[in-house]
Amino acid sequence: MNREILRIALPAIVANITIPVLGLLDTAIAGHLGDATMIGAIAVGSMLFNFVYWNFGFLRMGTSGMTAQAYGAGDHAAQARMLQQSSVLALAIALLIVLLQWPIRWLGFSVIGPSPEVRSLAYTYFDIVIWGAPPTLMMMSVKGWLLGMQDSKGAMYVSIVVNVINIVASLLAVYVLRMGFVGIAVGTLLAQWLGLAYAVWLLRRGYGGLLRLIDWRKTWHLRGSGRFFRVNADIFVRSTLLMLANLFLVSVGARSGDLILAVNALMQQLNSLFAYFMDGIAFAGEALVGKYYGRRDSRHLRLCVRRLFVWAAVLTGAFTLVYAFPQHIFALLTDDQPVRLAAMDYRWWCALLPVCGAAAFVWDGVFIGLTYSRGMLWAVAVADAFFFVLYFILPASMGNHRLWLAFVTYLTMRGVVQTVLYSSKLRTSLKN
Repeated sequence: MNREILRIALPAIVANITIPVLGLLDTAIAGHLGDATMIGAIAVGSMLFNFVYWNFGFLRMGTSGMTAQAYGAGDHAAQARMLQQSSVLALAIALLIVLLQWPIRWLGFSVIGPSPEVRSLAYTYFDIVIWGAPPTLMMMSVKGWLLGMQDSKGAMYVSIVVNVINIVASLLAVYVLRMGFVGIAVGTLLAQWLGLAYAVWLLRRGYGGLLRLIDWRKTWHLRGSGRFFRVNADIFVRSTLLMLANLFLVSVGARSGDLILAVNALMQQLNSLFAYFMDGIAFAGEALVGKYYGRRDSRHLRLCVRRLFVWAAVLTGAFTLVYAFPQHIFALLTDDQPVRLAAMDYRWWCALLPVCGAAAFVWDGVFIGLTYSRGMLWAVAVADAFFFVLYFILPASMGNHRLWLAFVTYLTMRGVVQTVLYSSKLRTSLKN
């Protein structure tokens, strides 16, 4: 079982680690180009895209869980149908986002409320990167499908290609072509489209037989799609609730001044780094739990869940130790001494992020594999309630520490609720 988990998790971690490394690089480029304003602009611009794309996380998660179950059951027609339904839906959503880009931009920046200086730079970033919505969402579907097919290496190759191109293109645009801040956005856009081209080539090369089972004439037929849309609807609402909490986190920082916004951006990068490592464990849960559930193999499913938590504990311990002494990480991200000194006041919140968030990541993977999307929805709804209530009842004199106390409580409650749901409902259902 450990070998099975690592076979899925290690390529997923390698793929995922390129994403926060890219975020760290963008933050570092902005930090070395100017002051806290540029760091804040990258944080606000990239976070707005994260919030938009977060809502459509079902394109990966729903696809992964249901494809894994079809894989476990040996249903080739269902495997091909999942790729078709998910990729077509991704393209339709992406085109709608492009059409609505101006109201999305206005609403997003109105809610976040950055300073005029940060807003101007973030507008520039948004107006360029928004044209990458079609390849970004379609690659979410492709990577979810590959993971469900137990092919985490394929998903890894797609992520690595996209992010390596992004890093190289951004560095060339900024430092060779002298495009400055704009070069960061141009590099991102170029990588998204070239990454989609590579993903299509990879599918045709490795899964040509399954692709031939797709009947494109039935693209818009809804027969047999009810479960697909039910699961994805739950994940969509869950993603919206996740977005609310994280949008509030950014918004409070933005309204506290450029210094606090920059500090919170650094801390969120640390949280993202841990999240992408833990997502490797979660992805293993999605693929393997889905496979065993599709085979109705409850014994291996239970064993898989236990081993997932063992590996999660190892990662959590390592990250907690590193995050307790983050000064060297902060130094890599920015030359701005006031930002680095202010961030050190939050070192213990950095150390608590892995401890409080680990269980939620593992359970998310397990629940996706089981396609128990309703349980994921309830967990985030309860955690959101704790987050907002706690923030508003804590004294304002705590300053930015009030925000991070509420946030680590929010992370903890997600794991607690999912543990209760698994114990009370899923274990009973898996006896059958």
